[in-house]
This record gives sequence, structure tokens and C-alpha cells, in this order.
Amino acid sequence: MLTLDMVYQAAHTSKNTVRKTDLIPATGLDSDCRLYLKAENLQLTGSFKLRGAYYKISSLSKEEKEKGVVACSAGNHAQGVALAAQRSGIKATIFLPSVAPISKVEATKKYGAETKIIDGIYDDAYEAAVEYQKETGAVFIHPFEDEQVIAGQGTIGLELIDQLQDMDAVVVPIGGGGLISGISFVIKKLNPKCKVYGVQAEGASSMCRSMHENSKCSVSCVSTFADGIAVKSPGQMTYDFCKENVDDVVTVSDDEIATAILALMEKEKLVAEGAGAVAVAAIMFGKLPVKNKKVCAIVSGGNIDVNILSRVINRGLLMSGRLSDLNIELLDKPGQLREVAAIIADTGANVTKVSHNQGGENTDIRGCYLRVSMETRNKEHLDEIKEAFRKAGYKLHENI
Repeated sequence: MLTLDMVYQAAHTSKNTVRKTDLIPATGLDSDCRLYLKAENLQLTGSFKLRGAYYKISSLSKEEKEKGVVACSAGNHAQGVALAAQRSGIKATIFLPSVAPISKVEATKKYGAETKIIDGIYDDAYEAAVEYQKETGAVFIHPFEDEQVIAGQGTIGLELIDQLQDMDAVVVPIGGGGLISGISFVIKKLNPKCKVYGVQAEGASSMCRSMHENSKCSVSCVSTFADGIAVKSPGQMTYDFCKENVDDVVTVSDDEIATAILALMEKEKLVAEGAGAVAVAAIMFGKLPVKNKKVCAIVSGGNIDVNILSRVINRGLLMSGRLSDLNIELLDKPGQLREVAAIIADTGANVTKVSHNQGGENTDIRGCYLRVSMETRNKEHLDEIKEAFRKAGYKLHENI
């Protein structure tokens, strides 16, 4: 049974390994609350997962340590287990799904763990890890369905109580539910008036469904670039903790997550992975009743693959109206491009690419389409440009 004493013990045990991460006022983000960011992306291994893994492994007996440990993970738990095992001088075998970013796989190897890549998602890696545990007798370190792991994650709650005593709400990412189980347990014990909200990706919303249907639910498949929370089913233990201590769970889209990642980078100088940005996304897009409240969002991790990051930045720019495309119907005659360029220049946008295509069956036989890619300030600026073209007599098309 989880107790506050276990969480305090976890904090004491891990104090020389786990960082007490900063709580940063988020003055640059668009929100209607007084927002603070708990920067677990700056934790050792780049995420909160070290907390639970280290406490669990430090609690093993000598006989258990001799057998080694096995874990499954999309990457962050893998790194936490690998580092904790390395510092304890024991063998670690980690099963990762094929969707895990290369950067997380390589980081896990760097900490000395043996890695095994399994086709599929987290749940497929989990099944393979369980089979390995049965065959070898190694100790299985579950990423969320374990009281000691949850106690380790709950040390974040202790730090929040110390750093922001009068907070009104905490917003926490959810995959399997270990992080929010630990944080909500501590917060409701020490500051019961504080609200605790969970956030999932729309494409991996098992805990959200479970909470709203009052029964632990699974989803048949997951679809999100937020690999750290791409879980088909929550644990029974974590579901029970959430039912008892969590006030609500909401979802955000991948586009909203991408926008939050970009905002964190640009406004707060923090790099967050998809899972790490969902709490901020929920606040930015008004998914939670936190107006004028003092709120903490957990930025749970920053281990994002650079190839994915470039795509996310581009999507975030599109979502925020910073990159835009216009499809303009023209008559194919001299001088048209000059007039288009003049309108764009007068409205203060910057052209990055232009392509010319012959008209279709629904255009004038002398017509063509001009596709213009631009850098714009925001969506309002884009609307201003569109209106300028319409006033000049041009037809704009959404898709061609």
C-alpha cells in the first residue's frame, strides 16, 4: 500500500542521483492563468522516469540484484532503468518498441543496458519483456504499475508542495498513469484543495476514456507522435489512483502538441518531447478550467528525436499561422506575378517559395494557379493578406 512515508523514503534514497528540478514561471506562453513549468525535461536522462526506476532498483534485495532487471519502454523509462542499474552495478535488459526514437535507443545503450527492439508499440514490447522475465528470473521493473515506481514519481509532488505552496492546480501528462498517480497521491494528501488534471494525446486516450466511463478501458490502437504516452491501456493500479485523486482527464491533438512544443522552445527556451508538452498544450488551448488560477504544468520529458523535432517545428509554425500557403487563381499573362508580389510585400509577409501550375477544368482556359509559401506573423496576419487579395479581385482556393 502506497504511503507518504514511502514517497519521503524515495526522495531521501534518490537525493544524490535525482535532481530537484526547477519550477519556472512561464511568462511568455499564451494562457489565461498564472502558469509555472516543472522542468522534468532537465532531469538526468531527460525525463521524470529516473525517479521511479531508481527508487525501485535501490529497494531490491541482494539476491534480486544478482538476477538483473528487465524493463519495457518507449525510451524514457528505459534510460531511467539503465542508469539506475548501472549505478547499482547490475545487469539491465530493456525491450523497446520499434516506434521508439533512435535517440532514446542509443541513449539507453550508452547507460550500459542490453536493448532488444520489438516490432509494434509499447504493449508489444511489454509482452516480450514479460516472456523474458519468465525465462530468466530477472526482476521486472514496470514503468507504471508498481507502488515503488509510483512512490518515486510522487517525489515531484513533494517538490511542488515546497516550491509553490498555494498552487490551485497541477496538470500532468498521462500514458500508463504512473506519474499522475504519484503526484496526485501526494498533492491530495498535503494540499487537498489543489486540483489535479491529466492530459493524454487524442490518439492514445485510454485513461481519459476509463475515467469518463468509470471502468478501466483499452484502445485498440494508438496514433500519436507523442511516443512516451502511446499506451493502449492504463494499469489497474494507476486507474484506481486516478479515480480517487484526479479531478479530470482531457485530450489534445497532435497539432496542439506540436504548437506547444514550438511555444516552449521559442518563448521559454525549453525543449520538450511530445509527451512532455501535452500539459502545456491543454492549458494553451483552453481545455481546462484554470482561468486566473495559479497552475503548474509538468514538462515530463525532453527526449525528442531531432528528425521528429524538425517536422514538429514546421507543423507548429503552420498551426500558429507563422508559415502559410496561398493558392491564387490567375490569368496566365505577363505582370501577374509582380502584382501578387506587391500585395504580399505591402502586407509585410516574406515569400519563401513559389510554384506555377496550369489551370484545371473549372478555371478560365487562360488561367493558372500560383502557390505561394510565406512566413507570416500569425493567423490574423494571414487573414489580412487574404483579404487584400480578395479586394484586389483575386480568387483564393484552399486546395488545388
